[in-house]
Amino acid sequence: MPFYEMLPFVVLAVVLTVGLSACVSPDRAPAPGQDAQHALLAEDVHSFARPEMARVKHIDLDLRADFGDNCLTGTATLTFEAEPGASEIVLDTRDLAIEQVTDAEGRPLTYNLGADVPHLGQPLTIKLPDEGDRIVVRYQTSPNAGALQWLSPQMTAGGKQPFLFTQGQAILTRTWIPTQDSPGIRQTYSARITVPEELTAVMSAEMLTPEGEAAENGRAFRFRMNEPIPPYLIALAVGDLAFQRVGARTGVYAEPSVLEKAAWELADMEKMLEAAEALYGPYRWGRYDVLVLPPSFPFGGMENPRLTFATPTILSGDRSLVSLIAHELAHSWSGNLVTNATWSDFWLNEGFTTYIENRIMEELYGADYAAMLRDLSRQGLLDEIESFGAESPDTKLHIDLEGRDPDDGMTSIPYDKGAAFLRTVELAVGRERFDQFLREYFDRHAFQPMTTELFLAELRSELFRNDATLEAQIDPEAWIYGPGLPPNAPVEASDRFEAVEAQAVAFAEGNPAVQLDTTEWTTHEWLHFLLSLPDQLTEAQLRDLDATFGLSETGNSEILFQWLRTAIRNRYEPAFPALERFLTSQGRRKFLKPLYEDLAKTDWGRQMALRIYEKARPTYHPVSARTIDDVLSGAVPG
Repeated sequence: MPFYEMLPFVVLAVVLTVGLSACVSPDRAPAPGQDAQHALLAEDVHSFARPEMARVKHIDLDLRADFGDNCLTGTATLTFEAEPGASEIVLDTRDLAIEQVTDAEGRPLTYNLGADVPHLGQPLTIKLPDEGDRIVVRYQTSPNAGALQWLSPQMTAGGKQPFLFTQGQAILTRTWIPTQDSPGIRQTYSARITVPEELTAVMSAEMLTPEGEAAENGRAFRFRMNEPIPPYLIALAVGDLAFQRVGARTGVYAEPSVLEKAAWELADMEKMLEAAEALYGPYRWGRYDVLVLPPSFPFGGMENPRLTFATPTILSGDRSLVSLIAHELAHSWSGNLVTNATWSDFWLNEGFTTYIENRIMEELYGADYAAMLRDLSRQGLLDEIESFGAESPDTKLHIDLEGRDPDDGMTSIPYDKGAAFLRTVELAVGRERFDQFLREYFDRHAFQPMTTELFLAELRSELFRNDATLEAQIDPEAWIYGPGLPPNAPVEASDRFEAVEAQAVAFAEGNPAVQLDTTEWTTHEWLHFLLSLPDQLTEAQLRDLDATFGLSETGNSEILFQWLRTAIRNRYEPAFPALERFLTSQGRRKFLKPLYEDLAKTDWGRQMALRIYEKARPTYHPVSARTIDDVLSGAVPG
């Protein structure tokens, strides 16, 4: 998710559609056929929209990317659907300069931009036109728009051309598109994006003009997404981009200097796609491509349909970190196809996706490999629960986010606890039965929102088949609405990890590093080794490990990250140049937050953190910067 500020000029045309019926009482499950309606009308505390009155159905964008002023300018034409008697439609906006609102014929419409609300922005209330179902909003984004990151040429791999990318999750799409920015209000979209002649635009949609078309002061690229998606999945990137096909339906976009390496690293994408289809049904999005972004991208990946945005930190040179791509691909079913209706239901996206990711990796690389991933996931989950406190409400799967930024709920809990819950269900009912349930679940609710309440009702009726004994054995209420980790959580030890642990003990007791047998170790075994070492090691031991295995110089971001945490904990200064390089050369929040937190625990570390952050902060995406601001609150540079 990016965050930057600008005061430019954008013209949007917005198409809204709402056909709704009475809200279903939340204390009883809806009748068959009402599920999507019930989920659509679930209260979203992070949106001003009133979909029970009028709802956006389609967005048509006509925007120009201005790299001089760092803004998007143009129009959004919204197609809407309204209930009989509805007189207005309410949109979500944040930091947008609204210049004009008209109907499709250009006749002005009355509108009001409401008061600014922390995290949420401003409601844009528009009087519906007397005729037609379209509204045109002319606007421009701010240079500080939270969804947009504008990179200077120096911040890219090529160093010659600027770069722009968007990151809409959770509620940042409203900073570049005036629409109803709620995950339960799915919308189709089309776009015409005008960029400088030497740059290429790509979007989370079908590209209609791969070479672009002549436009005033540049080239224009056209796109369409015919399947309704939640607004946070509308994504745009503009830069010096090249493309390489890696399979019949898969390929890689990247800057030219990165493309060959990225295409080699991601060579198994087509196999992943086929494995996922064999498990959960046909892939419904046409192509599956990956865009490898510049290093400031704040996440490992973002599952934008048809075009995953990915961090370059997965390019390890040995294809050992591609489980991230399996995760983003899995979102093509969980998240993109069936979407959390509100951000309190976020685990329905990420818990399912983490579970499916593991299943894909097992299909491709074997049961031992998948077991190591589950073991690492459990270790991370236990650490996260400990950091929150076992009784913290933030360790629940269904989390209360009212009055909070939904980004606060994007911890490892919905991912790892959600996956552990689904693994518990699988072990209780059997894999074949659970796979069939999931496949039918995705078919029944394709292109629809889903709430936790509706999923539980479906679990009981379609999988448990009202078997009270089976439900009591699994206890879904404790998993979803209770804090911490339930006692029936599966514990699945990896034989390969047990061998690694024995070597970690031997090294801790004095054996030299050269005697470690690491020739067949995967990244996951290295991570488990580093996590299994005692918290405190001598400088001689750390020097031995570093000299023997070159840990401070490794190109594997996951191994380097764990090594640097070990170095900070032991104040191993020979690794500090590598620490500073790492913190100033990439912006992935997963890595930044723990490292800055580790540094902030001591006086010497806090001073180092503040010095590095002062230099690095301008290169971080706003999502990462906001997180590190909180970590170092009270002494943030600038």
